[in-house]
Amino acid sequence: MKTASQPTASYSRSDWQQGYESQPNEYNYWIEDIEGEIPQQLHGTLFRNGPGLLDINGQPIAHPFDGDGMVSAITFRDGKAYYQNRFVRTEGFLAEQKAGKILYRGVFGTQKPGSWLANIFDMKAKNIANTHIIYWGGKLLALWEGSVPHQLNPQNLETIGVDHLDGILASDQPFAAHPRIEPGSDDKRLINFSVEPGLSTTITIFEFASDGKLLQKKSHSIPGFAFLHDMAITPEYCIFCQNPVQFNPIPYVLGLRGAAQCLRFDPNQPTKIVLIPRQQGKEVKILETDPCFVFHHANAFTEGNRIYLDSICYDYFPNVEPDTDFREINFEDYPAGKLWRFCIDLDSEKVTPELLVRRTCEFPSLHPQNVGQSYRYLYLAATHAPTGNAPLQALLKVDLQKLQGTSIPAEFDPAAEEGCSQFWSLAPRSFAGEPVFVPHPNATEEDDGWVLMLTYNAAHHRSDILIFNAKDISPGPIARLHLKHHVPYGLHGSFVEETFV
Repeated sequence: MKTASQPTASYSRSDWQQGYESQPNEYNYWIEDIEGEIPQQLHGTLFRNGPGLLDINGQPIAHPFDGDGMVSAITFRDGKAYYQNRFVRTEGFLAEQKAGKILYRGVFGTQKPGSWLANIFDMKAKNIANTHIIYWGGKLLALWEGSVPHQLNPQNLETIGVDHLDGILASDQPFAAHPRIEPGSDDKRLINFSVEPGLSTTITIFEFASDGKLLQKKSHSIPGFAFLHDMAITPEYCIFCQNPVQFNPIPYVLGLRGAAQCLRFDPNQPTKIVLIPRQQGKEVKILETDPCFVFHHANAFTEGNRIYLDSICYDYFPNVEPDTDFREINFEDYPAGKLWRFCIDLDSEKVTPELLVRRTCEFPSLHPQNVGQSYRYLYLAATHAPTGNAPLQALLKVDLQKLQGTSIPAEFDPAAEEGCSQFWSLAPRSFAGEPVFVPHPNATEEDDGWVLMLTYNAAHHRSDILIFNAKDISPGPIARLHLKHHVPYGLHGSFVEETFV
């Protein structure tokens, strides 16, 4: 029996676990089960990517980040919506489906059957194409940061094949799953990177025009091993956080552990902020701040001689241990992501961190016209409770203009209690995915538009697409689109104005 001092959880573990069941089926249909109305002016396609298979013919995948990529597309047109999904037919996916068993090691711990003897010296990772999906230069690309993209047909999501971007990428060159699209009055740019770690780490920056043409490519070497998942941009810099982690490859080479299981966070070393200039002839700057671990950045912008970097930070990177079930984790024992702002003074080369939101949150999204620029509003998936760690079950809108410079007492969350945010919870039986902000075609203000979120509903074992009025999310979604099935918890996605039905 719970006492008054024991908080009631906002979810049940069994409900949350169901969202990690494989979805082996592929669908295409007009969505008919809708509560509310789809806005007539919401026109375009929401693409989502994530692991669709958490097992291969009953053999469990050790970690969801090792699951085969499954792309969903939700097309909005004339107040209606069309859903389709397909697996990315990678070489590894096709081979394992034909064999009916696991044939490849996974970066996060999936091993081939047969103990370490079946895995020793096998360091070929399967390109799982499961992390992000973008439409650029007339190509729909499924991204996984360990290798080259896969091109898909945007009409039906069929896999065309690996894409080396017209010979720009080498045969198996990494191409990150977190590109940034820089707005422009004349032309947008897609900026992405590749990472080749070692005793020193090589970072290659790519900049592409909207037609897919390469505008710039240059490589930089920074000291030490670097685990880099995401970057932020300003007009002057590409910005990375070099997390203080060490990599011991020996257990991986000997077939005892996955590569990510060989990472260890070092709390005695600083986190380094790496500023790579986008213009030729300028030097890379590496500045230090308190040790923390950053997966995702929200945005960055410049004011005078200062750069402001907004990121989701964790106190440390948790060890990914072998022979554990990710579905049985105790959230309270894991670090929680919080929104922090790093003030980077270019004159003194000092970094000052400031906690902006104490509530656990992830997957930041903003107006695409504000990428790399000063901005006011940020949308995040968040926990139901204002403190503690738990699955993401809510949507949070933060007004950064009100939050900036706010003191953060330990006993409460100013984003929830000082009028700096709006909040809506899906608890207790639904779980939130990444929010995506879509501008209104006739927008006059930064938050004119909609927020789209693919969620999992455990009560009906299905996924729902929620549409929020971005100006005021607190009343809840203006439309709920109920799918006929569930989509396993995904990773990232994007919205484009084109429709492909």
